Amino acid sequence: MTDQTLIILGASGDLTARLLLPGAGALIKAGHVPGLTLIGAALEEDWDDARWRQRVHDAAGQTPPTRWIRADVTRADDLRTVLDAAAGPPAIFFALPPAVTARACAALLDVDLPEGTRLVLEKPFGTSAESAAELNSLLTRLVPEERIHRVDHFLGKSTVLNILGLRFANRIFEPLLNSTHVESVDIVFDENLGLENRAGYYDHAGALADMIQSHLLQILGILTMEPPISLDAGEFRDRKADALRATRLWSEDPAACSRRARYTAGDLSGRRLPGYAQEPGVDPSRATETLAELVLAVDTWRWAGVPFRLRSGKAIGNSRKEAVVTFRRPPRVPDGLTGCDEPDRLRITFGPDRIALDFNINGPGDPFELDPVTLSAEFGAGELPPYGEVLRGVFEDDPMLSIRADVAEQCWRIVEPVTAAWRAGTVPLLDYPAGSTGPEDSLLTS
Repeated sequence: MTDQTLIILGASGDLTARLLLPGAGALIKAGHVPGLTLIGAALEEDWDDARWRQRVHDAAGQTPPTRWIRADVTRADDLRTVLDAAAGPPAIFFALPPAVTARACAALLDVDLPEGTRLVLEKPFGTSAESAAELNSLLTRLVPEERIHRVDHFLGKSTVLNILGLRFANRIFEPLLNSTHVESVDIVFDENLGLENRAGYYDHAGALADMIQSHLLQILGILTMEPPISLDAGEFRDRKADALRATRLWSEDPAACSRRARYTAGDLSGRRLPGYAQEPGVDPSRATETLAELVLAVDTWRWAGVPFRLRSGKAIGNSRKEAVVTFRRPPRVPDGLTGCDEPDRLRITFGPDRIALDFNINGPGDPFELDPVTLSAEFGAGELPPYGEVLRGVFEDDPMLSIRADVAEQCWRIVEPVTAAWRAGTVPLLDYPAGSTGPEDSLLTS
């Protein structure tokens, strides 16, 4: 594979340096895209070739052919200039807020795109089901659907394959993963990080759109999908789409099955953090949540009646990134055995990827007393970091890790009753101190 170009629109931003360029560097180092050229484009006046080359070197660990172009990415003339600099079919990565991405795509309607152009869009994809549908329609006027990559780096290929292998290559677990044996499922992504100078994006998105509507619903889809016939991208994405189409809010009352909160001042990881409303760049009147919780139902034969609790929060003292399957308790424990206080749980942890099984056995000392134990194993790191996996899929025209158009719309459909209730003020905005475990009125039970 030669003469490939990655064009990054919004290349001066945090996403490019923190995630995208390290992924590109790993991809180049592994030899997957020889001859890759990196073109950065943004409107900042204090950027030039030398500064861009240094950013690429610092973030990617090497310096492939690079070029910086000062451009307003929402103007067709500027986009023509950027595309004219490409060598070979370009992949255009929109490292931009959703509203700016939509404007850039509209401007591309007036540009003759090179044959083989791929479009790569970062989440959140749109701001509602309606806006996602409008953007889908716009994108397919530019390139065919198979060359549109709505990326979710949370689903690096190793993470996806780890879950699929655990579920479908083991007779131990798969027969138990259904409503007969499972009491509940929690999918949690709590971070011990605050806003970290991302107010420009985050204050318009919030925890629900930033994490649950995108990342955590994709994990739910993989955990609940029926066995695919193969790992062909079309087959895999069909099965995941089936599961998400069957997903809805647990009840018709969003106040009963959703929570929102934002952090106040507190001590986090040894430093004093201001309250979210006092962070630089935040507009307190937006009432942006930094923690969101939902309870969902998946109305399939396998999962009907099982609550799925999804949660993501910032500035949480105990960082927790895992999916937890809580099994029903045994129908009866024989008289004379004591200590069976906790249910069995299967834990799938993200970053580092590992699996753990919590269960009860006869422990040391009194043989009639049951003690909790945990068996655990590391999945092992993949060949590439998540963004490297995403970019490899783009350049190899493999859409397995990309979100299909209908799925992007379904994910907004699932959360829109909640967003409407939050806008109407029927669900209060709770507080929790930075460094705590979150609000006391939580929907989580594990």
